[in-house]
Amino acid sequence: MAHHHHEHHDHHRLNILRILLTAAGLIALHFLQLPEPYRLISYLILYLLIGADVVKRAAHGILHGPAFTEKFLMTLATIGAFALALFTKSSDYFEAVAVMLFYQIGEFFEHRAVEKSRASIVKLMDIRPDTAHMEQEGAIRTLHPEKVPTGSIIQVLPGEKVPLDGVVEEGVSALNTMALTGESMPRDVQPGEKVLSGSVNLHGLLRIRTTENFGTSTVSRILEMAEHAARNKAQTENLVRRFARVYTPVVCLLALAVAILPPFITLLVTGAFPFTLWLYRALTFLVISCPCALVIGVPLAFFAGIGAAGRAGVLVKGAHALEDLARVRYALLDKTGTLTRGIFEVTKVQPVNPEDDLLFLAAHGESATTHPIGRALQKAYPGPIQRNRVTDIAEISGKGISARIDGRPVLIGNAAWMQENGIAPPTPDENGTIVHLARDGRYAGWICVADQPRQNASPAIRALKEMGVKEIIMLTGDRQEAAGPLGAALQLDGCAANLLPGDKVHHLEQVLAKKAPGEQVLFAGDGINDAPVLTRADIGVAMGGAGSDAAMEAANVVLMEDDLMQLPRAIRIARQTMVIVRQNIGFSLAVKFLCLLLGALGFVHMGAAIFADVGVMILAVLNAIRPRK
Repeated sequence: MAHHHHEHHDHHRLNILRILLTAAGLIALHFLQLPEPYRLISYLILYLLIGADVVKRAAHGILHGPAFTEKFLMTLATIGAFALALFTKSSDYFEAVAVMLFYQIGEFFEHRAVEKSRASIVKLMDIRPDTAHMEQEGAIRTLHPEKVPTGSIIQVLPGEKVPLDGVVEEGVSALNTMALTGESMPRDVQPGEKVLSGSVNLHGLLRIRTTENFGTSTVSRILEMAEHAARNKAQTENLVRRFARVYTPVVCLLALAVAILPPFITLLVTGAFPFTLWLYRALTFLVISCPCALVIGVPLAFFAGIGAAGRAGVLVKGAHALEDLARVRYALLDKTGTLTRGIFEVTKVQPVNPEDDLLFLAAHGESATTHPIGRALQKAYPGPIQRNRVTDIAEISGKGISARIDGRPVLIGNAAWMQENGIAPPTPDENGTIVHLARDGRYAGWICVADQPRQNASPAIRALKEMGVKEIIMLTGDRQEAAGPLGAALQLDGCAANLLPGDKVHHLEQVLAKKAPGEQVLFAGDGINDAPVLTRADIGVAMGGAGSDAAMEAANVVLMEDDLMQLPRAIRIARQTMVIVRQNIGFSLAVKFLCLLLGALGFVHMGAAIFADVGVMILAVLNAIRPRK
C-alpha cells in the first residue's frame, strides 16, 4: 500500500514538473526566435516531453483499438499543426505544443481528484495487515496469515481479528461477525466450534486450530467475490471518452472532405486546382477542432465537484462515480450498521413485579462481562455499579449468567438458559434481543435490547424520495421480525430479510435487470460481506466510521461521518456538477462549431481560432470551479 502510494506521489511530481518545464520552454522559445532547423527541433523536444505518452497511447489505440479516442484527436490535431507550420513555412509551432499542454493540464486535474479521494480512503482504512500468532515449539511467532500452514494452532487475543478459518481448541468467547454476516448479534463460541476469519474476538483468549490456509479462508473468498463482481460490471465510459468516440471520426472525415472536395469542384468548374489552399484550410480545421475547453473544462468540473463532496464529508472515487451518482433511481440499503448504528440499547423493561429493579439486577449480574449485550445492560442502569454486592458470577457462553446479588441467586440470559434451570419464560413480541431474568428460582421479567436506527435515516430517506429515487429497499441478514418494523418505520418500499451475502447480490441483479438505461442503482452497506454487492452495484456506498476496510475498498463512495444525510447531499452535488459539465460542453462546442465553420470557409485563421479557444477555455474553467451549494 505504502509503496504504491509513493509511486503515485512521484508520478504527480513528474507530471507537474513536465507541465512547468513545457510552459517555461514555450515562453522562452517564443522570445528566443531561434533560426531553423533549431527552432523546429526545440519545439519537437518540448512536444515529446509533454505529449509522448499521449502519442504512444494513440498509436496503441490505432493498432489494438479503440482507435477514435480523445488521445487520437489530440495527436492528430497537434501533428496537423506541425504539418501546417512546415507546409506554410511559417515556423509557427507554438500551437502544437500549447494544445497538448492544455490537454495534459486537464488530465492532471482529473487524476489528482481521484488520487486525493483514494488517499483519504487509505487513511480512513485500517491499513495494518492482519497478523497471526502461531504456536511453535512452545513459543509464539507472529507472522502473516499466508505463512501459517493448515492445522497449526494460533492464538487470537481479545479485540483481534481472527486471521484464518479454524476450530476452537480452547477458550470461550463471543465473536463479532458483523463484518462477515452483517449480523449485529455477537456469536458465542466454545471449544469444538468453527470460527471464520474476519470475525473479531470480543473477550476471551482463543486457541484455534486452523482448517484453511489464507487463500481459501472466508475473508479471502469474499474479497475474491468482490473482485469478480468488479469484472462483471460494465464500465460506463466517462463523458469525454464517449464524446471523443463520436467526435473524432466526424472531425477526421470533415477535414478530409475540406481537403479534397473543394479543389476538385474548383477543378471541374474553373480548371484551376487550388489544392494547397484547401489543404491549409483542412489542417486549420483539424487544429481548431481540438476541444481544449472540453479537455480542461470537464475534468476540472469533476475535480471541483469531488472536492465539494469531500468538504461535505463524502469521498467520491473519481469522475465516474460522480457521474453515476447524479443518475441514481434505485437505492438498496443494508440494515445493520447502515440504516442502524450497530450499537445496542435497552428499549424496554418488563418486570413481573413493578417494584423489582430489573436494570439493577441485570447491570450487576453482567458487571464482569465485555459482551455487547452485557455492556448495553450496564449502560442502561443509571446508578454506579457496586461490585461488592455481587458474588459467584459464572458466565455460560451462549446461554447467560448466574450470580448472587445481595446473597440471592439470580439468573440472566436467553430462554434456553431459563428452561435449563426449570423456569418457563414468556415469548414477548418485541423487536430486538430478549434478556430474561429470574431471582430465587422465580421468573422476574425481561429486558429488550435492540440495535438503534441512525438518527438521520428517516430524513435521508425522505430526501432521497424527494430527489426522485423510485425505490428504496432494505436488505438484511437479520430476521424478518426484527427487520420488518424498522422498514415500516422508515417508510421503505420493500424489505428483504434473512439474506446471505450471495442473496444480496441476487437481489441487486434483479433490480439491475429492471432499470431503464441511464438509471443507476445504488447500494449502501458497511460489512466485508457487502463488498461483492458494493462492487456489483452501479454505485457502492460504504460507511467510513462503522464500515470495514473491505467495504471502503470496494465502494465508489464513502460517507465519512456515517451520516446518511450525506447521501442526498452528495447526489445534489453530483447533479450540479453534471449541469456545469453540460454547460461547459454545450458552450465550448457552440463556439467550436462557429470557428470550424468560419475556418473551413477561410474567414478565421489559426490565431483567431486559438484565441477563441483560450477564451472559451477560461470561461469553462471559471464555470467549473464555481462553488457548489
